[in-house]
Amino acid sequence: MSELNIVPSGVLLVDKDPGMTSHDVVAIARRSMGIKKIGHCGTLDPMATGLLMLVVGRATKIQDLLMSEDKEYVGTVMLGSTTSTQDAEGETLQEWEVPEFSEEKVRAVFDKFTGAFEQIPPMVSAIKKDGVPLYKLARKGQEVKRDPRPVHVTSYELNRIALPEVGFTVNCSKGFYVRTYAHDIGAALECGGHLSALRRTRSGKFNLENSVKIDTLKTAESQELIDSMVSLAEISLMRGA
Repeated sequence: MSELNIVPSGVLLVDKDPGMTSHDVVAIARRSMGIKKIGHCGTLDPMATGLLMLVVGRATKIQDLLMSEDKEYVGTVMLGSTTSTQDAEGETLQEWEVPEFSEEKVRAVFDKFTGAFEQIPPMVSAIKKDGVPLYKLARKGQEVKRDPRPVHVTSYELNRIALPEVGFTVNCSKGFYVRTYAHDIGAALECGGHLSALRRTRSGKFNLENSVKIDTLKTAESQELIDSMVSLAEISLMRGA
């Protein structure tokens, strides 16, 4: 194979905008870079923004490895209501008055969801039941029993308490649902809650520092985007391989 035919390989860090799917971002990258072999690591819901890692060329082979690493999110819990999707995109199910919680009370509840615990995955998720993704069943109005899954929160910070909103940062394991975290915190405070904002700021050793904005992804020359990628050699060094 000549050098001209070798597909560039690496990881392109993208700062996703709200209102688009992770697949939308992949489609834009394929068009802009002129490369078909592109995937993504760790789906972000349309509502969410922040770090989406695109694996290009041979980097698709380490997709699972990159997805298995811990992540950091900055989010907001909206207390006082639950929704069908556990986030702001769903239909409101129930509403409550939100008491004037003290910071100590809020912190005590967040403390309960630190370390190792279990989450019941939301119906609006890609987990499969008999080969069918749960979100497809949810669209038909079906609800099925989901088994709790072990997750881990390494640390959290309370960034802002302006009731009914609580802003937080959470460092968590693979397979962690921040929507469910917000829902469960609302349940523990006995006033309901859902996730109203979410931004992924880190995945493994990658953060937003060298990420490409969506506008740049749409308009940049192919070579500029290729030059912005983290190479496979750099990834090996970062991972201590």
